Order: sequence, then C-alpha cells, then structure tokens
Amino acid sequence: VLRNREYEVRADTAFARVIDACAQPRDAHGGTWITREMRDAYLQLHRHGLAHSVETWIDGELAGGLYGVSVGGLFAGESMFHLERDASKVALMALVDVMRSAKMTLLDAQWHTPHLESLGGVTLSRSDYLARLAAAIGPRS
Repeated sequence: VLRNREYEVRADTAFARVIDACAQPRDAHGGTWITREMRDAYLQLHRHGLAHSVETWIDGELAGGLYGVSVGGLFAGESMFHLERDASKVALMALVDVMRSAKMTLLDAQWHTPHLESLGGVTLSRSDYLARLAAAIGPRS
C-alpha cells in the first residue's frame, strides 16, 4: 500500500546512481552488460548533454528510474531499475510525458517484453523503424 507516500519524479539529478543501480546483477549468474567502460562512456555522454536519467523518488529516496541517450526526437532507453514496486514505470511514464511535450517521436526500448507491451510498446519492422529513426533525428549534415 502506497498511501501517504510522497512521490517525486526528477530528471538528471542522480545520473550516476541510476546507471549504477541499473548495473546491478539481476540473475543468478551475476552478470551485467554495463561494464565500467560502458558506465564511463555514458557518464561522458551525460556530461555532454546527450544521456539523461529520469528518476522516481519516494519519500526522498531514489526508488527507481531509467537512463538513455537523446538525439533530436529520439530517446534510446538503455536500462531501467526499481527498488520499489512500479517505480521504474513511473519514470517511464514521466519520460513519455516529457517526450510528448517536446514533440519527440521515437522512444527506442530496444527489447520487446510483455512488460513494455502492457505499457503501450510495440514492435516495428526494420524498415518502419529506420524510417521513424530518420524522421526523429533529422537529416545528416
């Protein structure tokens, strides 16, 4: 029960903490694709304004979030985490709201999962994806 709990959604206030939480092993094998080198690369992208985090805070504590790379009208979501039930969903829905307000047109979640489908995610054909990607990031210089 989440009554009387204070939820807050923030962006880019805890980028390193979000990526570190996303890097925590999620299976019995203890593996993660977010290596130290990958973390450092995303931190560099964040410093240059290309990578962003969306964080869900509950009662002042980081409870979930996501991070990814933004280029033009594209947000390429890289990973999500939650420490509290549905906290990553709150961050994702906040991202969608921001994207709509900014007239961004493509949220690439990279994987089709029942979880993302339940939130409105769809799988695109390669040709449809490439057309939408081109429209989202604009012409190359």
